[in-house]
Amino acid sequence: MKIITPSFEIMDNIDGKDIIGKIERFGRVCYKSENNISDGSAERFIKNIIENGHESVIEHEKISVKIICDRGVSHELVRHRIASYSQESTRYCNYYKDKFGKELTLIKPVFWDVDSEKFHIWLNTMEGIEKAYFSLIEAGAKPQEARSILPNSLKTEIIVTMNLREWRHFFKLRTSEHAHPQMREIACPLLETFQQLIPIVFEDIKL
Repeated sequence: MKIITPSFEIMDNIDGKDIIGKIERFGRVCYKSENNISDGSAERFIKNIIENGHESVIEHEKISVKIICDRGVSHELVRHRIASYSQESTRYCNYYKDKFGKELTLIKPVFWDVDSEKFHIWLNTMEGIEKAYFSLIEAGAKPQEARSILPNSLKTEIIVTMNLREWRHFFKLRTSEHAHPQMREIACPLLETFQQLIPIVFEDIKL
C-alpha cells in the first residue's frame, strides 16, 4: 500500500499575455472598439468586464489540469457542469497488476496527524481493504466487481478542462472556508498558480 499527498499539473503551455490579448480582441467585437487595442489595454478591458459581470467573454479560453486526489474529492469536482473530464477508471484498472505496483495508492487525509488515533484507525481500515480487494481478484473477481469495496481515499487521476469563467466559479466555491478540507488542499494552491499565470483574470479571488 502506498500513501501519497494530492497534486496537480497544468496540461497546457500557458502564455498569460497571449490569452488576455485574445480575450480582448474577441470581447471588443461586441463594441466594435478594436481600434482601442494598445499596450496594456487588455488588462484594463478584462478588469472592467469582470467587475461588470460580463464574464462570457473569458469563456473563449480554457485550461486543462491533471489533478491527483482521492475519489471523494473527484466526486465533488465532477459536479461542475461546464467542464470536460477524463478519469482513471476503477472498472478497468486492476490494482493487483504490476503496472500499479500490486498495491493500492491512497491519498493521505489532510485533517489527521499521522501519530493520531484517528489516522491509525484509517490506516488499519485501508490495509484491510487492500487485502480484501486482492483476495477478490485472486478468487476470480473482475476489477469492475472488486471495486465495490474500494474506499473514497483511493487515489485517482482526473483531467479537468474548464473555460476561464468556470475556473473562476470553481475557485470561488472550492477555496472557501466552507469547502471540504481535502478539496481546499488542491484548490488553494491551484488558484495561486492560476493567479501567477493569468493574474488579471484571477487576482480578485481571495483565499
